[in-house]
Amino acid sequence: MPENLKKLALVTGAARGIGLATSVKFLAEGWQVVMLDIDGETLGAAWEQLANPENTMKIECDVAMPDQVSAAVEAIESRFGRIDSLINNAGIADFVPMLETDFEIWSRIMAVNLSGPFLCTQQCAPVMLKHGGGSIVNIVSISGLRASTLRTAYGTSKAGLIHLTKQQAAELGNQGIRVNAIAPGPVDTAMAKKVHGPEIRADYHNSIPLNRYGTEEEIAEAIYFLASDKASYVNGQVLAVDGGFESTGIGLSTLREG
Repeated sequence: MPENLKKLALVTGAARGIGLATSVKFLAEGWQVVMLDIDGETLGAAWEQLANPENTMKIECDVAMPDQVSAAVEAIESRFGRIDSLINNAGIADFVPMLETDFEIWSRIMAVNLSGPFLCTQQCAPVMLKHGGGSIVNIVSISGLRASTLRTAYGTSKAGLIHLTKQQAAELGNQGIRVNAIAPGPVDTAMAKKVHGPEIRADYHNSIPLNRYGTEEEIAEAIYFLASDKASYVNGQVLAVDGGFESTGIGLSTLREG
């Protein structure tokens, strides 16, 4: 069987939102894409929506389960023979006060948001190295760069993932695998539209210099850049894609409106 020369990206949490937008972006750029998600039903619908079975594959998988991750990577290598980029996008959140964050919530968020990228990288890196290297993009959050209420477990998991990104970059960069992170700010996902009422949206707009939420497609563009050869000398970096939210902190709406 001839070697597959077409690059392949594995996108976790690909059934919806940023993960789905990222899958669409890679396909548009001529890559093959494996979509992985724990929600098999939604994943199946998203995969059908792409209407490109020759260049895509869907795998139902919990990234926090080592055996499932191992089986998924074996299936990918069996079909495509390679992995060139890993997008560690799968993540969960439970926004509750710190003193109401029980250990079960804490443990599950850490398992998915931090252990998941660790496990996926451990399994994918050896496959990448067979073809000379590759790239990994971990999806963190500005909640990993700055603290806020109701994010004790989520923010801490993302802060841990930021440091894991740097550890991975330090060790894997030597072997030809670049590792970077994208830290999205407020993004107009279906979830945000559901849980962010007018008051919360106004608060965010006031604190973001660009005065708006980002789009899933804007995050996908940044992810693709870091994964692609255009970022060939970028390693161990965290790029906040947030309209200036993290760097500025407090909006000056009165001056802006004046």
